[in-house]
Amino acid sequence: MRRLYRKKALSLVKELDAFPKVPESYVETTATGGTVSLIAFTAMALLAFFEFFVYRDTWMKYEYEVDKDFSSKLRINIDITVAMKCQHVGADILDLAETMITSNGIQYEPVIFELTPQQKLWHRTLLLIQNRLREEHSLQEVLYKSVLKGAPTALPPREGTASEPLSACRIHGHVYVNKVAGNFHITVGKPIHHPRGHAHIAAFVSHDTYNFSHRIDHLSFGEEIPGIINPLDGTEKITSNHNEMFQYFITVVPTKLHTSKVSADTHQFSVTERETAWQADHLLHECSIKRTLRLQGAKERVINHAAGSHGVSGIFMKYDTSSLMVTVSEQHMPLWQFLVRLCGIIGGIFSTTGMIHGFVGFCFDIVCCRFKLGPYKPREVVLPDAHVNNRAAPLLTDNHVQE
Repeated sequence: MRRLYRKKALSLVKELDAFPKVPESYVETTATGGTVSLIAFTAMALLAFFEFFVYRDTWMKYEYEVDKDFSSKLRINIDITVAMKCQHVGADILDLAETMITSNGIQYEPVIFELTPQQKLWHRTLLLIQNRLREEHSLQEVLYKSVLKGAPTALPPREGTASEPLSACRIHGHVYVNKVAGNFHITVGKPIHHPRGHAHIAAFVSHDTYNFSHRIDHLSFGEEIPGIINPLDGTEKITSNHNEMFQYFITVVPTKLHTSKVSADTHQFSVTERETAWQADHLLHECSIKRTLRLQGAKERVINHAAGSHGVSGIFMKYDTSSLMVTVSEQHMPLWQFLVRLCGIIGGIFSTTGMIHGFVGFCFDIVCCRFKLGPYKPREVVLPDAHVNNRAAPLLTDNHVQE
């Protein structure tokens, strides 16, 4: 009984077979069919190969939400070289609440302002990358994906012993500030704490020594990530005027970065010009559409009290934080989607080539039948009296000959 049930079950399964097998003796192979099959297999292999590279590739996904974290501190990373001696300049931060932020994390290092040939090559390369980033915003995604793998973005150290006098000052380090608008500035004299305000001791500094030509080797907000190039990195401003005021207006956007190499909380920022305020809104809107915040600009102003241009000589960076937070995450195609796309490629090419081969064969049969070509060409029949009948007439029997 069990064998009988098994036979019935096998016969039922065989009836449900959607892929009936044709005996090889009934299968006819042709040269055209083999050619089409070879083309189909080649196309399948090439598309599957390219699809594998698409599966290996990643892309960056940008999400926007309201930043609800206002209690944490904002880290500012600074590396600026000013063409004045360290005893003549001072740097500090004053936030919107008129709170003077201590600059204990900032160091003053006497250096030479002019770069060595190796440092100049690094600086030119950095400026070239900055120009490309302003033109091609998609390059920022390449930097995000290749973070920690590229060349170092810090200025290479000076080789050998300096023979020139150390007439410049490198101001570098980091400070933690409140997440409110503030003003980081470098001006003449060391800052002092004053109960009624903010002051710098500049009385003993000669006016002829004022020179706020500067180079920004690095300026970033939040956690410092090697490999990421910020908008002001490599900026250099040279002036011959003693009363020069450089102003940078910065908008800081909190950013969470999640890639296969690193996961960090950092900040992007944009730099705009004060004299072209109408361009600033347009450019920030364009940056948000293109999902990158990268623009550079600075306002230079000569201090001349007689002409009504008042102010203090120095470098002023006025920053403000955005209420939006950007989450940048690296996305990868899942395995199941890759397999589905691969099956679609193989099945689609197989079905398409089969239909094309059948359609071409059908058209070929119609043409050959219309013009009597190929298998439809009339056969030549040789008669007994050595005459050739091209019309394939039936052979005459003996009875018809006698008649």
